[in-house]
Amino acid sequence: QVQIVESGGGLVQPGGSLRLSCAASGSILSISTMGWYRQAPGKQRDVVATITTGSSANYADSVKGRFTISRDYAKNMVYLQMNNLQPEDTATYYCNIRATTMTHDYHVVWGMDYWGKGTLVTVSS
Repeated sequence: QVQIVESGGGLVQPGGSLRLSCAASGSILSISTMGWYRQAPGKQRDVVATITTGSSANYADSVKGRFTISRDYAKNMVYLQMNNLQPEDTATYYCNIRATTMTHDYHVVWGMDYWGKGTLVTVSS
């Protein structure tokens, strides 16, 4: 009932930039927090950046000053502008939303987390 689709990943050289996009659709009544997480091979999934309903953004220390998260409320989209990418940024990036949704039989589900399938970012020369 809720679809989360990421795009924008790819191969980039160190120092380069990428912009990730995430579109949320389906039976969504409202979205509170939207965010980006990443998981490198053999490592746990970690938060990269989150943005609340009031557009308050939080970043992992490792990306502060290089990454910028933003959201389009009308389109239920969230973006991650990534500048000065480094090899240690290589990972699969996942979009997450915390949303209130409606089931097919009209029940309201409050504050559920939904995840996309991820988009791969590779930083290499």
